[in-house]
Amino acid sequence: MKKTMTVIAAAAAAAAMLGLSACSASDAPAATAKTEKLTSGIDQAAAKALPESIRKAGVIRAAAGIPYPPFILVENDQQVGLDPDLAQALGEKLGVKIQISHQAFETVIPSLQAKKFDIIMSGMNDTVEREKTLNFVEELHAGFTIVVKKGNPAKIGTLLDLCGHKVAVQKSATQGQILRDLVTECTAKGKSGIEVQELPTAQDPQTALKAGRVDAYVTDAPVAAYTVATAGDGKDFEGVADPENPAGFSPVYTGIGTLKTNTELTEALRLAMQAIIDEGVYQKILDKQHLGHLAVDRAIVNGASAEG
Repeated sequence: MKKTMTVIAAAAAAAAMLGLSACSASDAPAATAKTEKLTSGIDQAAAKALPESIRKAGVIRAAAGIPYPPFILVENDQQVGLDPDLAQALGEKLGVKIQISHQAFETVIPSLQAKKFDIIMSGMNDTVEREKTLNFVEELHAGFTIVVKKGNPAKIGTLLDLCGHKVAVQKSATQGQILRDLVTECTAKGKSGIEVQELPTAQDPQTALKAGRVDAYVTDAPVAAYTVATAGDGKDFEGVADPENPAGFSPVYTGIGTLKTNTELTEALRLAMQAIIDEGVYQKILDKQHLGHLAVDRAIVNGASAEG
């Protein structure tokens, strides 16, 4: 791990251009109607691969924790962000509508298992452990960022600088386990451990940091960039990251989750993703959200296992 750190000003400035404002999850509509097509239309191979039940229903039900910018949030009663655009493009290729509805992040997998939803589109990181239950069709490849108060009063510059501090993460996020694993290294270096606070929603860690209840919080690089740029008009927080790893610490795949047993739907989504990659639509969608540098170059299923 490199020790030289720098504020992710460029990423934050890019995120500021998103111009989006969050609202409460309860206000989020189940779906939004868009009139302008993003793609050339149905991909026959992808549409044919869909399970018959979904073809008949004409809809794929997607679970998402809303808001979770820049993946998804609500503006003027309309869902906006990376996932709504990807949902529209993939739906056009599949010949069905992908309808995104709110579900608390920590319950998205049980809800999928209970058949309340067909897929998860919630900025979920792909891990080998999660792959025991889910298949992932990858959306992007990104790491995580440490967010601190403006001016970095705790002088946090490396991961090991988190030793002896209170650090917040969203409940059920992979960063919680990463921080718990880091405690062993803290001890080996003769430092105190990390007090990890796992909080319910994506907004809770930044609230805790602003209130001084923690010294830092850790989140996915795209989310961190958005938060740093927009919270308090960019005056509340700053992010620290390794300049040699602009995608963030410990990059992982983030993808669309399907049940492990639902291989037909996984394959249909993979084919649809490859179709929008080939058309250049996928890259345009990521570029629109200033996440183009985190793009995958082909449709990948279960990237965590492949990297392992």
